[in-house]
Amino acid sequence: MKRLEDYVRSIPDFPEEGIIFRDVTSVLQDADGLRLAIDGIQEMVGGVDFDVVVGPESRGFIFGVPVAYNLHKAFVPVRKKGKLPCETVSMEYDLEYGSAVIEMHKDSIRPGQKVVIIDDLIATGGTIEAIVKLVESLGGEVVKICFLMELAGLKGREKLAGYEVDSVICYDGK
Repeated sequence: MKRLEDYVRSIPDFPEEGIIFRDVTSVLQDADGLRLAIDGIQEMVGGVDFDVVVGPESRGFIFGVPVAYNLHKAFVPVRKKGKLPCETVSMEYDLEYGSAVIEMHKDSIRPGQKVVIIDDLIATGGTIEAIVKLVESLGGEVVKICFLMELAGLKGREKLAGYEVDSVICYDGK
């Protein structure tokens, strides 16, 4: 079997010149690549005491749900504003160009629950920083944050200082 990195398609000069886009869809399209990705993330939470997996749409769902299922944990989705049907809490955060708002159901995390956050990629860290704030506003404790890929050159870990952050693959650049 190949290494997980071998399944990631790298596309130069996308979305702009000088950027190498790391495409996760090539991992998803191969059964062995998908297995390596899920297993790699799941290994990062081995030995971690937690109750709930939280993941942002849409790729946090893809990687978080199988881990939650395999470990018999609950899964809580974080969605874009206006997509959840019940009472929500929301958080605005900055994007490269503009801002966005994410939401969670107000009753999705109970005080004292230990939370693992799973997503496909950490770049600048803004989305996950907002999720951490939402979880903590509901009384949850973030015990680990896991990513399939990390773009270290964008320094997303700096926004998550004080939390245990791990990635299966780490790229030095942007």
